[in-house]
Amino acid sequence: MTEDQNYPSVSLCASVVETYRGNHSPQRHREFTDTRRTAKLDFVLILVTRHLSLYSLIRPLLFRLPAETAHLFALASLSKALEFDAIRRSVERKYKTVPFGNLKRFGLTFRNPVGLAAGFDKNGDTADVLAMLGFGFIEVGTVTSDAQPGNPLPRLFRLPRDRALINRLGFNNCGAKQLVKHLKQHRPDCVLGVNIGKARSVPVEEAIPDYLKTLEVVYDVADYVAVNVSSPNTPKLRELQKANMLHDLLAQLQKRNRELAEENSLPAARPLLVKIAPDLNDDDIQSIVEVAQQTGISGIIATNTTTGRADLQSSPAQIDAAGEGGLSGAPLRERSNEVIRKIYRLTNGSLPIIGVGGVFTAEDAWEKICSGASLIQLYTGFIYEGPGIARRINEGLRLILSSEGFVSLEEAVGCKAELNS
Repeated sequence: MTEDQNYPSVSLCASVVETYRGNHSPQRHREFTDTRRTAKLDFVLILVTRHLSLYSLIRPLLFRLPAETAHLFALASLSKALEFDAIRRSVERKYKTVPFGNLKRFGLTFRNPVGLAAGFDKNGDTADVLAMLGFGFIEVGTVTSDAQPGNPLPRLFRLPRDRALINRLGFNNCGAKQLVKHLKQHRPDCVLGVNIGKARSVPVEEAIPDYLKTLEVVYDVADYVAVNVSSPNTPKLRELQKANMLHDLLAQLQKRNRELAEENSLPAARPLLVKIAPDLNDDDIQSIVEVAQQTGISGIIATNTTTGRADLQSSPAQIDAAGEGGLSGAPLRERSNEVIRKIYRLTNGSLPIIGVGGVFTAEDAWEKICSGASLIQLYTGFIYEGPGIARRINEGLRLILSSEGFVSLEEAVGCKAELNS
């Protein structure tokens, strides 16, 4: 039988035994201890990297747990597994990828177009670990001015037949100041976005000062800031998508954005993006695009979760048991693409779009790029496909790009925006 190079070698094991059998001088003892520690670390490294690759075998066990419990357990386990520098380096070598060269988007440089959407790491305490899995950017939050518990448990549900989630989390988070502390300890080595929202206790009429407060707190750590006005789980939040209210909010945020840039001697203000809902009609989308252009917003994130439940394969009883909340995952895919195409056509491709909703494969990401998205985000796809998803999508996109005859990713953005309109 030949040795498996992925495991500690027979020769290494033999040398450990021989060292132990030799004289027990302090030097020999140290050599034995160091060798044993190395072998143990090698073994842990193998377990971690193989378990990340075999997520499909682990997923049924996680899916036996309540959805939110499984999510928190998985994040904690991932952080614990990657606390060793050697394991971190090994995982980074395996998963990090720059398949298209550096991508320039709204003044920032992305190593690849696949990002992790807000909601996955609400408190910014695992952003560094998640970035090791090959994402080009991480968006943390949604964070509010002060800590809040969110809605009562249970509030996160799986619909496996639909490859979907329903959540009514309600912006549960540690608060902006604590998030900043976490990010200073766990800053990812990729582009970092911070998603900000309105505190539940703040009336929608007083939203502007609340958003401004949060912007000021997170400004130093954010590469870009996403303004969340589209979660269905905070009462009346979506009213902020109305043209007049949205204009006032974004204008005030941009004004403060420029002031903060000057106060901090930055060469430019932070890119400010707005995240919108899929449950908008064409007139609503057009109004939002006009407001974005008038206020100089850097881009639109399309889309958040939907309150719709049409054409689901899950049983009515299972859907009713989940109750209210935002639906994400595969059922959102086509509606998200429709909104992306609409925005791309309205702006003639001049406003960057981050496409999110139903991304599980490279083909899903490609459809969003062809619809007009210059960057991609995912959330539910990670839950169902596991930690290797960013690498698989990036590798798949590279192959699709080549097979479709495109030289660069930029050439493909919006190439099908006029189709299926």
